Amino acid sequence: MEVINLGEQNSIFNQFIADIRDVNVQTDPLRFRRNIERIGEIFAYEISKKLDYENRNIQTPLGEANIDVPDAFPILATVLRAGLPMHQGLLNYFDRSGNAFISAFRKYIDKKDFVIEFEYLASPSLDNKVVILSDPMLATGSSLEVGYHALHQKGSPQHVHLAAIIASQAGVDYVVDKLGNENCTLWVGAIDPILNEKAYIVPGLGDAGDLAYGEKLDS
Repeated sequence: MEVINLGEQNSIFNQFIADIRDVNVQTDPLRFRRNIERIGEIFAYEISKKLDYENRNIQTPLGEANIDVPDAFPILATVLRAGLPMHQGLLNYFDRSGNAFISAFRKYIDKKDFVIEFEYLASPSLDNKVVILSDPMLATGSSLEVGYHALHQKGSPQHVHLAAIIASQAGVDYVVDKLGNENCTLWVGAIDPILNEKAYIVPGLGDAGDLAYGEKLDS
C-alpha cells in the first residue's frame, strides 16, 4: 500500500493543519469546520492527479479546445459525524460525484477498551468505481478498516483512496497491515507519534466531531 503524507512538503496546507490543532482557534466551530473543509479540498486536488483521464473537445465561443478531463468522478464516502466537513471539501471539487455515508461508533466495553460498531450504510453501487473514503482522524485504524469492509456490501471498487487528516503512527501501521494487500492508497496530512491510553492521537487535535458540531453525551 502506498502511503502519501501531504504534510511532508511545505505548503499552505500546513497552515490549515496548524489552525485545526490550535486550541485558540478551536474555540470557533465555524472556522474549525471551514478549515477541515479546505483541507478536504486540497486532498481532492492531490487525489485527482491519480485518476484516469480522457481527452475531450470543448466548444468555446471562438473554436474548440482539447482538454484532458477525468473520465469518471470518484464516489465519496465518509464516516459520520466527524467526516462531514472533510467530505464537503472533497465534494466541492468532485462536484459530480456520488456519495456514501457510513454510521460507525466506538462502543466502550469499559473505560479503556472499545470496539468499532458498524450500524448503517447509504451508498450507490461501487462496482468498478474509484472510491475516496475519508475520516479526519486515523487513531487505531479500526474505524477506517470497518468502513472499508462495509463499503464492499455495495460492490467491488476498482480502487479505494483512504484519506485522513491526522493519523497516529500506530494507526498507519495497522491500516497497512490489515489492508496492505488491497487495492488502496492511504493519504494523510500528518502522522503523530503517540496513541494514548484512551486511543486518542497525541498531540492530535482532540475530538474532531465535538469541535465541529458540539459535545455529545457518552454512549
